[in-house]
Amino acid sequence: MTDPKRLFDFPYYQLETHPQQKALVTKYDGEWKATSIKEYIDKANALSRALLRMGVEPNDKIAIISMSNRTEWNICDIGIMQTGAQDVPIYPTISEDEYEYVLNHSECKYVFVSCEEVLEKINKIKDNVPSLKEVYCFDKIDGCTNWEEVLEKGKDDSNQDEVEKRKDAIKEDDLATLIYTSGTTGRPKGVMLSHKNIASNAIYSSERLPIVIGKSKALSFLPVCHIYERMLLYMYQYTGVEIHFAESLDTISDNLKEVQPHVMSAVPRLLEKVYDKIYAKGAELSGIKKKLFYWAIELGLEYEPYGENGWWYESKLSIARKLIFSKWQEALGGKLMAIASGSAALQPRLARIFNAAEIPVMEGYGLTETSPVVAVNDMRDKGFKIGTVGKPLRETEVKIADDGEILIKGPQVMCGYYKDQEKTDEVLIDGYFHTGDIGEVDKEGFLKITDRKKSMFKTSGGKYVAPQLIENDMKQSRFIEQILVVGEGEKMPAALIQPDFEFLKDWGAKKGRELSSDPKEIIKNEKVIKRIQKEVDFYNERYGKWERVKRFELTPDVWSIEEGHLTPTMKMKRKVIQNKYQDLYDKIYERNQ
Repeated sequence: MTDPKRLFDFPYYQLETHPQQKALVTKYDGEWKATSIKEYIDKANALSRALLRMGVEPNDKIAIISMSNRTEWNICDIGIMQTGAQDVPIYPTISEDEYEYVLNHSECKYVFVSCEEVLEKINKIKDNVPSLKEVYCFDKIDGCTNWEEVLEKGKDDSNQDEVEKRKDAIKEDDLATLIYTSGTTGRPKGVMLSHKNIASNAIYSSERLPIVIGKSKALSFLPVCHIYERMLLYMYQYTGVEIHFAESLDTISDNLKEVQPHVMSAVPRLLEKVYDKIYAKGAELSGIKKKLFYWAIELGLEYEPYGENGWWYESKLSIARKLIFSKWQEALGGKLMAIASGSAALQPRLARIFNAAEIPVMEGYGLTETSPVVAVNDMRDKGFKIGTVGKPLRETEVKIADDGEILIKGPQVMCGYYKDQEKTDEVLIDGYFHTGDIGEVDKEGFLKITDRKKSMFKTSGGKYVAPQLIENDMKQSRFIEQILVVGEGEKMPAALIQPDFEFLKDWGAKKGRELSSDPKEIIKNEKVIKRIQKEVDFYNERYGKWERVKRFELTPDVWSIEEGHLTPTMKMKRKVIQNKYQDLYDKIYERNQ
């Protein structure tokens, strides 16, 4: 069979090449329930037939919003696209306002939701979405039509010929989906991805996947509304991998032991949590066991691939693997052959320690606009280098602009932003997508990300944070003169704050608390710290949990042009400020303890 060209071709490709009895596996009420590849296709066709009877036309938009990854999501995905309509996956935890904006901007006709929590949000805004006809729920909930009623409507296969005609009319360059991604300011942008964008990315990414084709299992838990996990699901179908959906982030440990996957994706924050948990357990040991544990950690932190450290190091590592690291592997199910890390920068120390423990963490790089993978590491054929995001995929051209910006050309580059030609033209120039990231390609062809062109960053959990929005908000406080929100690649956003020292003196006098005239003393004053905390808490309420400033440190001097904090036009020099207060930054993230 030829390679899939359109996204709904993937399950049919699996049926022909690796007909899995457990194509999709979800846990319901404590029991894993498998759907075979045949049943998956049959249900997707039933959904397509129903949608045609419900009046769905080519290029209509249908939203899917789920709190967890589950079999129903995939059936809806394929069933929608087969009709020539496009699905609009929406992140479940965004605000009601954002729901309303995305549904209106995309003019969605129908919405499939997972559960009561999502339904409540939709019910609050659905009257403000004129295009919306009906909402269906995967869970059985009073007051909402269950999605199985849609499948029932499609049970009669007398209009399957019409479904086939719709499928035949869809070309690989046609639009497949709209994925809304947050910008640094303003409203989310709808990224238009074609069948070819994502299908080519899934097929070329599979070339970096070191598994046994047709005989492996995957655990899926990163949100499937993000293109990263979604592309991987097509890749798993292409390679005949059984897909098991984790119940939630809280149950990952149990699910890993139950499923014993060969492959999974991760974000650095999850790997940090796994490492922290292991480290905490090691710290509880005593005597020789504790000494061995710390010895193995120290050894792991020096790891270089391909035996570069020499035979003496490798012989010690072999002992550490038997005595210590084998237990780490067991905690993750014992069979992992690849963990694909993406969505944020991976700290090299984590890459070293996990690979030393024979838990192969391979870092990659991509964006929603590139469907998403641009480059990824692969342990085979010397394709792995710590501190890089690997080599570009097949047919992907990476060019470094004069200012260091990474430019991408390839089959995965998006069609543009939906209903926004102006923003499209800003990033798609002469066939190249301008990523906004700064990087370099070394002489061996490995791509390294060195900086952000824009100030926007991701935490290690893969969540975007737009610092300037938060900074501009918090600077409205009389207590805060300047603020720099930090946290690129860290577990949480934090801030370096220069208080308004003059105002603090007045505030202290009014409260009958005479403050020192020395800023170094003021920033240590517990009452000052507590009062500024109150201000930070007040402004934090406006933001999602992942964007909130969790900790801050006060700086002892006034930020100025003369001292190099600010440009002549009074803009903050972000890197300079962070470097000046590296000690405070390290204190926030507990690096110097």
